[in-house]
Amino acid sequence: MIKTILCTAALAAFFATGALADDSSGAKVTMVYDHEIPTVPGKSMRAVLVEYGPGGNSPPHVHAKSAFIFATVLEGAIRSQVNNGPETIYRAGDSWSEFPGDHHGVSANASTTEPARLLAVFVVDTNDTNLTTFEK
Repeated sequence: MIKTILCTAALAAFFATGALADDSSGAKVTMVYDHEIPTVPGKSMRAVLVEYGPGGNSPPHVHAKSAFIFATVLEGAIRSQVNNGPETIYRAGDSWSEFPGDHHGVSANASTTEPARLLAVFVVDTNDTNLTTFEK
C-alpha cells in the first residue's frame, strides 16, 4: 500500500519535474512520452526511460492492469524475468513484451561495471496513472 502511494507521488512529481523516480537500488525512471491515442479512445501511449547504474535493479513489480509493454535495451545489458519464464539477458537492440497482468520478477543491469538503459513503451488505459506497483 505504501509503495503504491509512493509510486503515485512519484508520478505526481514527474508532472512537476519530468522525473518519475530514483530508487535506492540505482534505477532512475523518467517519463519521456505521454499521449492519448486518437484512434483508440480511452487508451494512451506512455514511454519511460529506465536507467540503471552498475549493478542497479528494480524490485519485483507488476504494471497497470491494462498495460501492454514493449521494452527495448538502448545501452548495456538488462537481466529480465517475466512471470515464471527463464531469466534472460537482453543486450542493446534486443526487446521483449509484457502483457496485462504479467509479473516482472527480475529487472536489473546485467553488469556491475557499466550502466544500462532501456525504453519501455506502454499502451495503457488513459485513466491508469500508476504504471508500476512494487512488491514489498
